[in-house]
Amino acid sequence: MSRVDPSFWRGRSVLLTGHTGFKGSWLSLWLGMMGAKVTGYALAPDTDPSLYALAGLDRDFPASFGDVRDGAALRAVVEQARPQIVLHMAAQPLVRRSVREPVATFDVNVMGTAHLLEALRDTPGLEAVLIITTDKIYENTEAGLPFKESDPLGGHDPYSASKAAAELVTASFARTYFNARGIPVATARGGNVIGGGDFSEDRIVPDVFRAMRANQPLVLRNPDATRPWQHVLDCLEGYVTYAQELARGRDLPRAMNFGPIGSADVPVRVLAEAMQQALGAASGWVLAEGPQPREMQALALDCAAAQQHLGFSDRLVGLSAITATADWYLAFARGDDMRAYTMKAIEEHLSR
Repeated sequence: MSRVDPSFWRGRSVLLTGHTGFKGSWLSLWLGMMGAKVTGYALAPDTDPSLYALAGLDRDFPASFGDVRDGAALRAVVEQARPQIVLHMAAQPLVRRSVREPVATFDVNVMGTAHLLEALRDTPGLEAVLIITTDKIYENTEAGLPFKESDPLGGHDPYSASKAAAELVTASFARTYFNARGIPVATARGGNVIGGGDFSEDRIVPDVFRAMRANQPLVLRNPDATRPWQHVLDCLEGYVTYAQELARGRDLPRAMNFGPIGSADVPVRVLAEAMQQALGAASGWVLAEGPQPREMQALALDCAAAQQHLGFSDRLVGLSAITATADWYLAFARGDDMRAYTMKAIEEHLSR
């Protein structure tokens, strides 16, 4: 079984794009705890509050803001950092925003990925590059079957299509430039992630927490949509393990799904009601009024490859993932030291 090896990461130079986001902030703390030399590159957090600020990561990364659409600035950071491992998480990750801002979404998710790979293709000492995409990259006919890595790419909305395009860009750069140098370049396709510290718009857990705090009814757009829910630490453990084993030279597939077992694929309304109960919030919800952008009803991942090649499976399954998420938000509401709390959550996760 492959798991995260702190001794591998200790002292390694890591370039992490998107380090100011929800998942990026968790990963920044985790890599720092293992002793990695992390260079971050991302826009400033676009939520207030943000996990980045609450965890004091602005002290760890005093001058690391930048736009992946700025190829020259990105190249300068790469040349200075001389990364051994690259984890590319910077993205415009919101479906509904992508419907409002399609060109910006394609620019960030497609050209941002191209700019990064262009900056990396002559970088000395590079050991592995992992590009994070999404479970939504597949051509979804809503047949209800879990998607395998070999299934056709697609995407109905601009976010999904832009991430599918980023997969093609990654594969093209890998074949043209990186394979001949013996540098593994791969993509990781994660499920719908929940966890403390997410304050983004149009996401179910932050929406539940905001409704509770405001003493307002929870509004759901698509209550019967089914998604592969996964705790943030399980998702990140998959990514980090994958990058680690690629860098060690293991012969692994160059695209891999990371998601929960099938029992965690539940409708939005079921997750919302369980989260309300875990938070001690009033139960119930109302349906959003008016026309809504089309979203897929059924989405599930086949994660057999991660289990087969990495021995990977989630540590937080079902109710335990919901409880861990709710506990983080309750600690935040109490005014706890969220850097200390988040780091403790990482330590407890690894001890399971």
